[in-house]
Amino acid sequence: MTKDKRLVAALACRNQGTRLYGKPLQNLDVNAGVKVIDNIINCLSSVESIDEIVLGISKDKSNMDFIDYSKDLSIPYIIGDEIDVLERLIQCGESQDATDILRVTSESPFPSYDLIDLAWQKHIKYSADATMLDHIVDGCGFEIITLDALRTSHSRGQAKHKSELCSLFIRENLDKFKVQRVDCPDELKREDLRLTVDNPEDLIVCKAVYKEFIKDAPQIPINKIIKFLDMNHSLKELIFPFTEKGYESMYVWSDNE
Repeated sequence: MTKDKRLVAALACRNQGTRLYGKPLQNLDVNAGVKVIDNIINCLSSVESIDEIVLGISKDKSNMDFIDYSKDLSIPYIIGDEIDVLERLIQCGESQDATDILRVTSESPFPSYDLIDLAWQKHIKYSADATMLDHIVDGCGFEIITLDALRTSHSRGQAKHKSELCSLFIRENLDKFKVQRVDCPDELKREDLRLTVDNPEDLIVCKAVYKEFIKDAPQIPINKIIKFLDMNHSLKELIFPFTEKGYESMYVWSDNE
């Protein structure tokens, strides 16, 4: 924890999904019992800047598996509104006295762990309301947002701003917030790839990646994954049909950026 600052990683969790049920709890390695969310948590646990990891669990009965999961691993959790994801993130922060939230998605097993400390330092240096890693392979980005900025987004935003697009209000109102961006190497800017589990095909690819780099897990470098996929065209072809739609809505910015 940096003086007067406390960074909490919040993972919004729910089982419901029209294309693939229980995405965070899907197995990356069946034999070892490693789930998608396991690799995320293990990866984030090794990042120095992160003071705590909290699960923001949807209150629907179908999500009780996440409560058992949290208890088994002694991970803090909150239970909140199914639709209002933004409120759940705020609850995660408030439950752990956070000043700032690290937002990563619970179905993306390979976060850009090596850029989080850099982003946190930049976030503090410029007293930012939000610091964002964009334009990286889908599923590997993250956002650091102050709890105050999340509260403002919730109080002033509409229903669409309280969905899984938790930073949308900030992105549409850049004149009201101090926003920093973290750039990533050009080799990681690949809109023909995705590393997030939203479809059965995504899971096939992520399983193949984990199997290939199991010795590096949980911290699997994104550049290694990209090189591996470039050498395995059949895997790229599985996920390519889902890339265009994902990138269209991912990095929304207002016209006055």
